[in-house]
Amino acid sequence: MSKDMMPHFELYQPDSVEGALDLLGRLGEGALPMAGGNDTLDWLKDRVKRATAVVDLAGIEEMKGIRETADGIEIGALTTLTEIEQSALIQGRYQVLADAAGKVASPQIRNSGTIGGNVCQDTRCWYYRYGVDCYRAGGNTCYADTPQGQNREHCLWGADRCIAVSPSDTAPALVVLDAQMVIQGADGTREVAAEDFFIGPDIDIERMTVLGPGEILTAIRIPSDWAGAQFYFEKVADRNTWDFALVNIASAMFVEGGMISRIRVAAGAVQCVPRRLTVVEEVVTGSPKDAATAQLAGQSAVRGATPFNYNHFKIPLLQNLVTRAIRDA
Repeated sequence: MSKDMMPHFELYQPDSVEGALDLLGRLGEGALPMAGGNDTLDWLKDRVKRATAVVDLAGIEEMKGIRETADGIEIGALTTLTEIEQSALIQGRYQVLADAAGKVASPQIRNSGTIGGNVCQDTRCWYYRYGVDCYRAGGNTCYADTPQGQNREHCLWGADRCIAVSPSDTAPALVVLDAQMVIQGADGTREVAAEDFFIGPDIDIERMTVLGPGEILTAIRIPSDWAGAQFYFEKVADRNTWDFALVNIASAMFVEGGMISRIRVAAGAVQCVPRRLTVVEEVVTGSPKDAATAQLAGQSAVRGATPFNYNHFKIPLLQNLVTRAIRDA
């Protein structure tokens, strides 16, 4: 595989959402929208994906920044992860998102990487990324799901031909905050709940999100419902920086009189999409916030998990992370 230089493509740099959508419509399926470029340029550099054109969104000011709204906050999809990590507004109301953004990769990548790019990035399965003809790439084999396949970082739930996971650290935090993803396309604007924004291989094996051809994620809206909750985020990876999660966990809860009155919990890197742990939520709602409840939550979190040859360790890891999320929030 030649990696000495990228294949030729035309570069376009619109300064408005309308201009970007017009370009994507005119240029067709060969055009790739690009935010920070940390994922897109990797694909092109490795010559695994090809593009006739790249539409660089970095010059669209309306897609940047963090704004208060009547119902909560709105984050432009081009807002950098560093801005989110350091935002006093997010730290004060939605600490779980600031914590998640601060765990992505390295400071250099967080300075250029955007929240839109982080949630829209493609899976990191090395078979797929290295250009083999797996199911996701249009072939007829999942090389990770074989007796010799390396599947240490792959899923425990949601396998359907492909067993790769969503690599986003911010995605579980957005799910627990009940965020709304604002999508614009030629047919107008629509909002999709963060929980429904990500799709598994049973729905479409070639996509990780609901974004269709010519559509752009322009903003993320977070309601005030979970502002000021007790939050928890933890990421476990092989290295503290520049690495993707083996498992991560995010939670938001309200406690009244020592009892858990409301809670949302989501885990990353255990399913092909961020996994909402509704069983855990049902088990702990109305229960005391104590060690016994936390232990029961951890046990319930791993029901139905189906490991592969090399990722059995994810089951006790997830169980312990959920226990800590309830106990230490």
